[in-house]
Amino acid sequence: MTDTPPLFAGLKVIDCASYVAAPAAATVLADFGAEVIKIEPPGDGDAWRNQYKRPGLPVTDQNYPWLMDGRNKLGLALDLKAEAGRAVLERLVSQADVFITNLPLPPRERLRIRYADFAPKYPRLIYASLTAYGETGEEAGKTGFDATAYWARSGLMDEVRADHLSMPARSVAGMGDHPTAMALYGGILTALYRREKTGKGGEVQASLMASGMWANSYLIQARLVGAPHPPRPPREESVSALSNTYRTADDRWFMLAVANDRQWPALARGMGLPELIEDPRFATPAGRRENAVTLMHLFDDAFARKPLEEWRAILDAAGLTFGIVGTVEEIARDPQAIAAGILRPLADTGMMTVDSPFHVSDAPKVPVRVAPGHGEHSSRILRNAGYSDAEVKALLASGAVAGQ
Repeated sequence: MTDTPPLFAGLKVIDCASYVAAPAAATVLADFGAEVIKIEPPGDGDAWRNQYKRPGLPVTDQNYPWLMDGRNKLGLALDLKAEAGRAVLERLVSQADVFITNLPLPPRERLRIRYADFAPKYPRLIYASLTAYGETGEEAGKTGFDATAYWARSGLMDEVRADHLSMPARSVAGMGDHPTAMALYGGILTALYRREKTGKGGEVQASLMASGMWANSYLIQARLVGAPHPPRPPREESVSALSNTYRTADDRWFMLAVANDRQWPALARGMGLPELIEDPRFATPAGRRENAVTLMHLFDDAFARKPLEEWRAILDAAGLTFGIVGTVEEIARDPQAIAAGILRPLADTGMMTVDSPFHVSDAPKVPVRVAPGHGEHSSRILRNAGYSDAEVKALLASGAVAGQ
């Protein structure tokens, strides 16, 4: 551990958001040492706190989504509908560098927490806004989740189905939220960089739809230049045997991705099929494409003869690119993920958490702190903002502030 102060030490951030994407951007700032105040309404708090109780999700007493997305934050329970609560927010914003929200646009107007409400008074403030479909156009005020705006609307749900005749592929919880969080985080950092150069803050906008279309931009751009979009064929009709999925003897799947034709001999030898190297059907790249289905069936038979671990050793030794179709069970204890810092210890709980997906040299992340309880730091935050003990007690008694 180095004595280097955290990269964002002294940066004050208000997380006035819910449901993953916007709060997760604040989590990344907190990972690098920003002081992040998580604002929740009194009562049940952020609805994300109860996400883990929904049917069909992993069952445990540990609030795993909250532990991850709420880590390293301070918790304030604040009623923004009460004038006293709105006044507290105003004071906090006056002292903040970054304000993050994903509240729908109409409630922002009612609560007076739009960029236009803050910008004239706090010209250095970075206002980070996350929406489902953007902030202009007929659907600007429409609500959405990553499953609807990122995954379905962007075309990803359609494109990743097994083939064009299969049902659309369902996403998993948070699948588009965390990538979208990185888009919002990137916008915040870009605005902070501009502020360093000009002294001027500004508004950052990101949306689930924009992030989903960026993820699907390879195929969207093809259509934008007029290229016809062929229906996705079944695996058995693939145009490439060297870039396909295969099942091993122990019923595991992996993705083979040999894009370099010069590696064809190493692949054939490693698979125990050296005779295919000079086979006229497969000797050239064009031949391997033309006879892809025949070659795939030969590969199916070969890969089905050995378990995954044996094939891992063989393909690694040959320097070939492949990826195991991992399961959550094994990923949660993946030694490479631990060695690379992708999984980090979660405070002193004995558990691990998924780290934000990048590192900066000589800028260590702060040790992970457990996500706050509902209103856990309310009194502390108010005192740090300049409220007296008597004022804190009065706010707690009024119900505008809840917690400790």
